[in-house]
Amino acid sequence: MEAFPGLLARWLQALAVKGVRHLVLINRPWPLTMDLPATFFGMATLTDLFLGFWKFPDTAALPRGVAFPHLRELGLSCMGIENWDMDFVLAKSPVLRSLCIQANVLLRRLSLVSHSLRCVQIIASIDLEIAVEDAPQLERLIMWSSSARDGLPNRIKIGHAPALTVLGYLDLKWHVLQISNTIIKAGTMASPRTVVSSVKILSLRVCFGVRNNAKMLPSFLRCFPNVERLHLQSQKTNEPTGKLNMKFWQDVGAIECVQSHIKLMMFCDFRGERSELAFLKFFLESAQELKELVIVFGKGSFTSMAEVNSKVKHLLAAKRASQTCSILLIESALEEGEDKYYLDFRGSDFSERDPFAFIPQD
Repeated sequence: MEAFPGLLARWLQALAVKGVRHLVLINRPWPLTMDLPATFFGMATLTDLFLGFWKFPDTAALPRGVAFPHLRELGLSCMGIENWDMDFVLAKSPVLRSLCIQANVLLRRLSLVSHSLRCVQIIASIDLEIAVEDAPQLERLIMWSSSARDGLPNRIKIGHAPALTVLGYLDLKWHVLQISNTIIKAGTMASPRTVVSSVKILSLRVCFGVRNNAKMLPSFLRCFPNVERLHLQSQKTNEPTGKLNMKFWQDVGAIECVQSHIKLMMFCDFRGERSELAFLKFFLESAQELKELVIVFGKGSFTSMAEVNSKVKHLLAAKRASQTCSILLIESALEEGEDKYYLDFRGSDFSERDPFAFIPQD
């Protein structure tokens, strides 16, 4: 494209004149520094847009009347977009329902202020803070994969989101959870200031082999008292720092969603470690409404089903708070820790009640 200055701008002008509604515009090959022409903002008829591998235009000098009045779905992949430019796009898209951001480049803070958004998906985020400030229609906030270059966790703030039903994966290593003005810490108890009562489907990533990480789990669960479907992904560590035994879980106290609401729990990347089994035993002894516990182990994690059964035999014999609970053991087609974010747009498909329930199998 560098060999044809002005060509892309003319293309976009032509598409704007033709009233294009659906557009996928990918820059190949690199660099990411190639500017997306500002004429792009003349495409007011767009309803669905996916952009990849561009440097987003500076919005500061644009006319005040610029807007995307019909845009319903927006996907951004490896886009060089600054925080304030993202704020501008959201403010100028009054009917936007679905936002998907994959591999953020410049974006460090996503501030969700929108009266139309229903689903936000974040894929392979790095150093990204998310603040749900005012999103009254938001039903799903999905983060498939997160990390940080500096090793410091990023804040996930839940403010005004009364319709939020699906949330995850909250990663206890990479995320600090803030509800309204309260930072959730180990030992935080439930109060009107620290709960999100609307969430029914919750997904968490927990490293049971790191004591301080696993100790956050009860606090996180207390923030969502009405969860009915819980997904936990057990993360592996090469540097264990003290595992929590059964006594910790016996002393943890009441967790409302565990005792009274959770009907399905999926425990992924099971390795048969004592700390995992201690939590699962506590869960089975506490979850009075549990109908099904699904334990998923990575492909090749065990040599045979006989080995898996030997790991869980004491769990299967444990006392259960729910007499109708069944336990299902499944081997995934994915190896342990393999990311599932190739499923990306499943989250915005509202015909799928639970986007985290998919288990790839051979």
